[in-house]
Amino acid sequence: MKQPTAIDHKAVLATHKASVPRYTSYPTAPQFQAGAGPALMDRMLRDLPAGDPVSVYIHIPFCDRLCWFCGCHTRHTLKYAPIKGYLAYLSQEIRLLSQRLPVRPRLKSLHLGGGSPSLLKQQDMADLRADLAEVFQFEPDTEISIEIDPSDANDEMYDGLLALGVTRASIGVQDFHPDVQAAINRPQSFEQTQKVVQRLRQIGIGSINVDALYGLPLQSTDRLRDTLSKCIALEADRMALFGYAHIPWFKKHQRLINEADLPDNLMRFEQAEMAGHYLQDAGYHAIGIDHFAKPHDALSLAAQSGNLHRNFQGYTTDNCKTLFGLGASSIGRFEGGYVQNLVATGQYQDCVANGRLPTDKGVELSLDDKIRAHIIERLMCDFRICFDTLEQRFSGRQEKSLLQGYRQEATKLAAQDQFGLCQFSDNMLSIPREARAFTRIVASGFDAYYHRETAQYSKAV
Repeated sequence: MKQPTAIDHKAVLATHKASVPRYTSYPTAPQFQAGAGPALMDRMLRDLPAGDPVSVYIHIPFCDRLCWFCGCHTRHTLKYAPIKGYLAYLSQEIRLLSQRLPVRPRLKSLHLGGGSPSLLKQQDMADLRADLAEVFQFEPDTEISIEIDPSDANDEMYDGLLALGVTRASIGVQDFHPDVQAAINRPQSFEQTQKVVQRLRQIGIGSINVDALYGLPLQSTDRLRDTLSKCIALEADRMALFGYAHIPWFKKHQRLINEADLPDNLMRFEQAEMAGHYLQDAGYHAIGIDHFAKPHDALSLAAQSGNLHRNFQGYTTDNCKTLFGLGASSIGRFEGGYVQNLVATGQYQDCVANGRLPTDKGVELSLDDKIRAHIIERLMCDFRICFDTLEQRFSGRQEKSLLQGYRQEATKLAAQDQFGLCQFSDNMLSIPREARAFTRIVASGFDAYYHRETAQYSKAV
């Protein structure tokens, strides 16, 4: 067993210059095949396990301001009419899905993302809840979460959150320094954000998340520390600290950001390391590679018990095998594969108008995919994978025939690791605490597609 040693972070960053997937799914989105979704969706719906709870993600692809850092599928609008029209097609998609479902599933969690779903008016929130209730069984403990842009806040927004039954709100912050905000076109004062958080608590929304970024233009460790101190003052239950993904080849509006103002890889690493220590010193538990939660929060409890999971929203307690993705560009997850809706809003609406589910891309999971997905998720969540436990989980004859190969990959990965990013001992591959910033690099060692594809991802740290 290798003895813990200090990690030469500069050497790691110099060697691993290539981008790495965030591993919110496996296989990752570049492996989704155009046109494969409809047939796969048909099979997945027919095989939907009766009685199992499900989750739902709804994408609202509209914002009333264009933030230059954003990597989401969204469009800028100053009028509500396009949003209202889109919601009519979303309602129709929900009805189309209901016609195909063999059961009325119990709804464990519902998440609205975007874009800015906080733009929706009260009546539209109420109508959306009613549409969903026709298809899914809401229960007293159904978690309903939504992403909020504080600039959308008004009395109607708060009334809409109550009409939808929101239990958790995620507040976008990014950075509070005026120069950084100007560089990403996201003006937002701490006072404005604080008022929104206070009002959310007043109306009974018991759990508050705050999302911030590191690696932004003109951002420094001091400026990031000041932002985090303000986030701590908000007393959020959870914080997500994502590394800004500069992908101007994919999101053209990011070309408005001056690349000369972006921190280099070492500066990004120093920002992330400082932030992790700072938040933990403030009493937050580190969750995975980029989330933090107070000790009482369900995310902390899940991490401690080994029940943490990872999906397209990041780290989660959601263990549902089925996730329905509704709206343009949304991704659904089933036991047998992933499906993605048409990305372009116009194409999505045309498909629904013609009475068809708007599924486009898809990837069916092989047995190898399923086992690798589990290995990667456990590395991302627990920083280790125990092959004894893996054998208990995948105990079929065909599964057992594959497991020795993964063990050999793990031992080879550890033996060839020159930086101490991982170690193999007692039939377990683990990532030392001091190397956890590089977890995605270790996880990529089990990605059967990574080294043979041309897709570009975000920076490794």
